[in-house]
Order: sequence, then C-alpha cells, then structure tokens
Amino acid sequence: MKQSLLDVIFLSDKRKKLLLLLNDNPKNIDYIKTSLNVTSTSIMPQIKILKEKQLINYEHDTELYKLSDIGKIIAENMQPLLDTVNVFEENLEYWASRDLSAIPDHLLKRIGELGHCTLIQPDLNHMFELPREVIDNMYKSNNIMAISSCFHPSYPTLFLEIAKKGTDISIILTESTFEKLKNEFRENTEEFLKMSNAKLHISNGNIKLTAAAITDRFVFLCFFDKDQRFDLQYIMSFDESALKWGGELFQYYINQSTPVTNLLKVQKEL
Repeated sequence: MKQSLLDVIFLSDKRKKLLLLLNDNPKNIDYIKTSLNVTSTSIMPQIKILKEKQLINYEHDTELYKLSDIGKIIAENMQPLLDTVNVFEENLEYWASRDLSAIPDHLLKRIGELGHCTLIQPDLNHMFELPREVIDNMYKSNNIMAISSCFHPSYPTLFLEIAKKGTDISIILTESTFEKLKNEFRENTEEFLKMSNAKLHISNGNIKLTAAAITDRFVFLCFFDKDQRFDLQYIMSFDESALKWGGELFQYYINQSTPVTNLLKVQKEL
C-alpha cells in the first residue's frame, strides 16, 4: 500500500525530527546521528524513505543531506503545528476548559509561540493572594504591560511599588475595574498617574481575559473557564517567542482603549 506524505512525516519520530533538523541547513550523516542520537542502522532506512518521497536530497560532492523544495515547504509548516500541539498537550485539561475568545484570531493561530507553559494552580493556604512566582518576577522585570478585567486588592499597592522602582508599567483595565480602583484606592491611583513611567488605560469594550502580564521576563495569562468563572488557575511562560506574542496581545487591547491622564477629567467623561 502506498504511504501518504502525512504517514511518512508523522508516523515516524525519526523522520519528523530529521525534516525539522534539515530545515535549518544541510547536514552530514555524522551531525544527523549525533543530533538525533541515532545509529546509522536506525536512521538510514528513514533517510531512504524521505528520499523516495522527494523530501530530501543527497549532495555527493559535499556529502550533505538537504531538504528538497517540497521538503522545505513542508518542514516550515510543520513547526507551527507541532508547537501548537505541544502547548495544548502540556496542559490539555486546562486549555480545553478555557474560554479563548479573549485571544484575537491572528494570535490564536499562533498560540504555539507561547512555548513551554507552566500551569499554576491555587494554593489552598493562599487562595486570595497573587502567585508568588508572578510577584517575584514582576519585581525583577524592567517593563510590565498588564491587562485586567477583575479587581484584585493587591493590584494598587503592587503596581505602585513597582512603578516607584522605576519600572516602566502600562495597565489596561475595564471601566468597572477602574471605577473600583478609583473609588477604593484613590490616593494610590492619583500617585500612580503622576509618575512618568506609569500609564493607565481604560478599555473601550469588554475584556474577556481575566488578567495578563507581559514583561521582558515572562508572560502570565489567566482565562475565564467556559462558564465565565475565575478558578485561580494561571499559565506562565518564559520563552522568548511568548514575550513577543504577549506584546502583540497587549497591543491589540491598547488599540481599543483610552489613556487616563487625569483622574478628575476621566471622572467627568465616564
């Protein structure tokens, strides 16, 4: 029976890894064996199959294996799919229970860029405290972009203290969250707004994301579940690609928000 290209690529872990390895540049057999931790006996049959399917070529003069034009196109499209599968597979139950409508389509298609994600679950002894991992890394960050549709009593003090350290910080809140902040922590809010490195925005629409923080160190995401409940579960990633992805998510929301420059002026407009 004739093997389909999908079977050739995905039914063998060695073939899949070899295609991704050659996507960087051509390699000789010794490099392939070392990188994939395989023997000649185990990898040569797989190379033969990929050559027969016109996915790789062998250059006799350089003794290098390289991707064919078809192989190059396939390998370049494989990585995003595998990255996406890896993100979901690491914490499948979490992602399956989340409302992901807070992520715009162009970023949802690239969710694999979040890379390795750690699931932070609620500590029963500290149910109403922000995760220690998040707070510690915020204090170590040089810039912070935050989004929130829910009010947490730790926010006013935390963000003001971080701003006082000289950290560049920009926050997007829903109108209701801003109202609570303004009414219950007015002095903190006024002091925050006077700082040149601190910026506050009010979303012009609904933010379906519970909370997010994107810094030069990490990305922290908290989604409502499919019943729009907040269950104190968070996703955190330190991958470079996640920082870029998170920055684009923040930009998406800031494009739909209004800056707050003066508390009294905003108070009259709202």
